[in-house]
Amino acid sequence: MSFTETDRQHMSRALQLAARGLNTTTPNPRVGCVLVKADAVVGEGWHEWAGEAHAEVHALRDAGAAARGATAYITLEPCVHHGRTPPCADALIEAGVTRVIAAMRDPNPLVAGQGFIRLQQAGITVETGLLDAEAEALNIGFVSRMTRGRPWLRLKIAASLDGKTALLNGRSQWITGAEARRHAHGWRARSCAIMTGSGTIIADDPSLTVREVPCMRQPLRIVIDSRLQTPPNAKILTGTGALIFTAQTGSLPNAEIIALPDATGKVDLAGAMAELGRRGINELLVEGGTRLNGALLRAGLVDELLIYQAPLLIGDQAQGMFDLPETLSLTEARQLDIIERCQLGRDTFLRARLCS
Repeated sequence: MSFTETDRQHMSRALQLAARGLNTTTPNPRVGCVLVKADAVVGEGWHEWAGEAHAEVHALRDAGAAARGATAYITLEPCVHHGRTPPCADALIEAGVTRVIAAMRDPNPLVAGQGFIRLQQAGITVETGLLDAEAEALNIGFVSRMTRGRPWLRLKIAASLDGKTALLNGRSQWITGAEARRHAHGWRARSCAIMTGSGTIIADDPSLTVREVPCMRQPLRIVIDSRLQTPPNAKILTGTGALIFTAQTGSLPNAEIIALPDATGKVDLAGAMAELGRRGINELLVEGGTRLNGALLRAGLVDELLIYQAPLLIGDQAQGMFDLPETLSLTEARQLDIIERCQLGRDTFLRARLCS
């Protein structure tokens, strides 16, 4: 497709609108819509909350009668199925929209091109692929869940300059400064769930809630706890409680327990990710210790690393980032692509992905 600079400007605006739902749409994708008629924007909207109107409906309401004959710029293919809301493709048809430009196809098998077909059958011109990479990045967790059956998994690590995440006794609060911690809470806010291991619960007793940035919902809290060692009075069990994956049977107050052992008596991590995918978890943030980090890496479940590095030297006996076997050759070392780097006060933030 050949798109104009004006087309790009309108889709960029639709993506900006979609990003307003960054912390609120789970388990749905983040979607924005801009309606344009005679070179003027007549309506805008974005999906705000799961179960409520989608972006297209908000934009159509904003435009009113001016939607007839308009072009709709949408960051994701309009839905065609009845869920908690009616199909958006039908709403666009009924409103008299004559052209739809969508950034990307919906990977949801319930849609997967059917929305485009319905629009075309109604005589609407459909074009796709405009800023599709940006649209996919905005919904990377939703795409992961729909195509791989599991969430997009980010490991968040706060470490010293010599790569240590905690003292030998497990204490890790606080390696990084306030600005870095506030930045990390932004990643918590956009995540559907936050996961840690029982070792971190015992050592630090974290609450794993969003506190440093505005957030109208709290992510699901998850613990990987093979031997069910989480103390009954742990902070993570307060409020809405937690989901605990274990290799044993048992119970804890204010916790949902799922026994999911593997052949070695540990938690089946791949099985846990599949279960989270079934529960609608798009983006998972892991704030664990060296053992959980290493186990997830060895299982091939890590998609992205969020590393906050402080200008500290802690020493060789402290805990490292990952419990991994020794690499005998540098050619066997795991390669990373650094996709973001910034300074947060005295700390440095790196976002990286494992090379395929």
